[in-house]
Amino acid sequence: MTNDDPDHGREHRAQRSFGRVKGRPLSSRQAGLVETLLPHLSVPEQGPIDLEELFAPPPPCEEGVGGGGPMNPAATFALFAERSPSVGLAADASPARGKEAPFTILEIGFGAGEHLVAQAGAHPATRFIGVEPFLNGVAACLAQVEDAGLQNIRLHEGDARDVVARLPDQSTDLVYILFPDPWPKKRHWKRRLIQPDFLDDLTRVLKPGAEVRFATDWKHYAAAALETFVKHPRFVWLAERAADWRKPWPGHFATRYQEKKLGDTAPIYLRFSTN
Repeated sequence: MTNDDPDHGREHRAQRSFGRVKGRPLSSRQAGLVETLLPHLSVPEQGPIDLEELFAPPPPCEEGVGGGGPMNPAATFALFAERSPSVGLAADASPARGKEAPFTILEIGFGAGEHLVAQAGAHPATRFIGVEPFLNGVAACLAQVEDAGLQNIRLHEGDARDVVARLPDQSTDLVYILFPDPWPKKRHWKRRLIQPDFLDDLTRVLKPGAEVRFATDWKHYAAAALETFVKHPRFVWLAERAADWRKPWPGHFATRYQEKKLGDTAPIYLRFSTN
């Protein structure tokens, strides 16, 4: 007797919410940063995520590290401490509600990192975790992190659901989900990130009164996401008038993807708070 189900006997896996994970070859600089800098900024691949440990300052850099040759990873990361000594875990004004630190922001699907890096530069004492499955986007973000000398960013190359599942309870103040893969064909809607089970996972890690900020330029995804959020017992839609979803929230940084206008509508900005 045979079984024609190709998934028979395999562990169930959630539908992937993103498309390709690698594009054109990386530049030599990008490839070098993936090898040297990314290991120091990466969220651990397994186990619970300890935010204090994840954002601990780098060890001091000894004189002569690298011997005049290519700088080793420890020296690369430690150099940022010299460039931006004010970066740390001290209190910082929140872009959402003005709460005191530790203030932690998660950006899901940061693309090439323009918004993530701009926010981290504007709020240097806030802790930012960026998640992006596309290697080229991660590499582009690393170059911006190096150029800006930022220490308050940590990155995960992979699925955001893996990071959310391992974050501590009530540890996150704000989540950005900006222009995620819209999966416009009906047969692919099940692959969209905004699903009831994902919102269940988010509510566990969000602090009371935390925000989720979602933006898309696809009408159907905006309507479907709004319906999913408002049906969830833990989320409250913060809009009071049409301008609240037609205009970006204060402090928004537009990305190159947003400016390409690839969707079927002008951007729609939705803000939700946990109750």
